[in-house]
Amino acid sequence: MRRSLSTTVDRFDLAAPFVIARGSRTVSTVVVVTLASNGIVGRGECVPYGRYGETVDSVLAQVEQLRVTIEEGLDRAGLQELMPAGAARNALDCALWDFEAKRLGVSAATLAGLHRIGPVTTAYTLSLGSPDEMARAAEAAADRPLLKLKLGGEGDPARLRAVRRAAPDANLIVDANEAWSDKDLDRHFAACAEAGVLLVEQPLPAGRDITLARTTRPVPVCADESAHDRAGLAALRDRYEAINIKLDKTGGLTEALALAAEAERLGFGLMVGCMVASSLAMAPAMLLAPRARFVDLDGPLLLAQDRAHGLRYEGSVVHPPVPALWG
Repeated sequence: MRRSLSTTVDRFDLAAPFVIARGSRTVSTVVVVTLASNGIVGRGECVPYGRYGETVDSVLAQVEQLRVTIEEGLDRAGLQELMPAGAARNALDCALWDFEAKRLGVSAATLAGLHRIGPVTTAYTLSLGSPDEMARAAEAAADRPLLKLKLGGEGDPARLRAVRRAAPDANLIVDANEAWSDKDLDRHFAACAEAGVLLVEQPLPAGRDITLARTTRPVPVCADESAHDRAGLAALRDRYEAINIKLDKTGGLTEALALAAEAERLGFGLMVGCMVASSLAMAPAMLLAPRARFVDLDGPLLLAQDRAHGLRYEGSVVHPPVPALWG
């Protein structure tokens, strides 16, 4: 079926500065791909990520290179062959899922072989800050069942103690965003164990994480920047107990579902994560949530205002998308 393709760049102000070990931001900039034909419209959203050398312009250029092929009817399988994994392929892939679901009059979950998807509990992210700043943020969010702490290396044990005092009943997971070093690994793991942390995400830089294989890990460790595709999974088994699947890394829902299946086969636990983006980016990832031990789809909660028909959040419980949004 022939379709028209269009792209837009949307910007969402954040409710508060979002700070991680690599920097901070106050705006989320996303690229939206729209496919349309005979009144059927499919959309997908991605976040160009500088950590992987992506920019808004580079993502738009990648999409434009395939414009003719896409408009002539390129399907999801063909897309995997013609475009590398990354944000651009994610937006296109998710738009194709949405378009196909609406053309067939079924849900995207049904297309993926799922009987249904229901509400899930998402983590709520606390930005990196001083121990006092993070304690205040934790106290304000203490009624949420799962908090995700952004850590930054030096001073992390103090941050952990401060947050635990401020939110004594919350479950905690942490994300170091590659900021820890080999020499501090044991000390940071000990602080996580003392605070009752359930999972440590990407403590060491990708490509320099071999130390994890030689370290006693008192808390399970999850690969994020180290885990992109199925090809590299087997080499991570001695370093990580889980992987974080993000659609902007895998290049869309199609590969994300395949990656999840292979990770499960190899014995990894699953986390489904996100970039800071609108509900349109979260909606496809909801199809992975039933398989995940941890769900981190709080992007819209960090925005000053979500897009129309956004996901419904009741505290930390997020509900599946309505068709007017996606799928």
